[in-house]
Amino acid sequence: MHKLCRYIRFSINPFLPVDEPGFNSFASRPAGEGLAVFLELGVELTGEMDPATGLIVNVSDIDQKVRDCAIPVFANRIREVSRSAGHIGYYELVKMLKSAWEKLSDKFGRAQLSRLSLKLNPFRTITVDKPDCAMVYFSEKFEFAASHKLWNDSFSERRNIEVFGRCANPQGHGHNYIVEVTVKWLASRELRTSDFEKVVYQELITVVDHKNLNVDVPEFHQTNPTVENIAVFAWNKMVGKFDNATLHCVTVWETDKTYSSYMGSG
Repeated sequence: MHKLCRYIRFSINPFLPVDEPGFNSFASRPAGEGLAVFLELGVELTGEMDPATGLIVNVSDIDQKVRDCAIPVFANRIREVSRSAGHIGYYELVKMLKSAWEKLSDKFGRAQLSRLSLKLNPFRTITVDKPDCAMVYFSEKFEFAASHKLWNDSFSERRNIEVFGRCANPQGHGHNYIVEVTVKWLASRELRTSDFEKVVYQELITVVDHKNLNVDVPEFHQTNPTVENIAVFAWNKMVGKFDNATLHCVTVWETDKTYSSYMGSG
């Protein structure tokens, strides 16, 4: 069994009668004119690969089905709400995802639709993985800068350098970390962005930002602040702290080439 994911970017002008299709799907199609609502829909399919083609589904077919069937769901609703001076909250977005799922569910042959994600901006995404869209996953990225040193006092200096390399520099070194926090919540309940962000900021970011992790964070006095351990630490700081939501996953990027994810027991 294979999984295939395709991201389709599109832009909607709420107050224009139609959207220009455009010619650059890397940016967005429809293209949008001037200031427009930009979204990215991720479509994940699960199925067997066709041995004759090496494909689950041709990605050009995915693009076409999404543009024909799913994008109008978002475009029509965005226009309707915007023209009545209404607000589109997360509950409304989940309803759109559910409608899009219904429109797409039978469009890919034997491949099954297994996940839809909607990127609201480069750092915030909502995801559903069941047709009823009752459980929703909300992800947002944060940043912090910190220094650390990787060292084990039970190792010799030579062994520390062999294991940790330049990360064993006695004076430490710094990273601009990115942490993505994902919570899950019932679509019927309310999720407020500011409340979510406040938990992450107060429980995690203020503790680690512009800090020497080995010195300033007690949990790392005896534990190496590897990216793996930072992910566990972040989980432990935030688990159980969110209103109307449950912590699902924490991912920490040490660089754009290295990250670690942790999903505890909740």
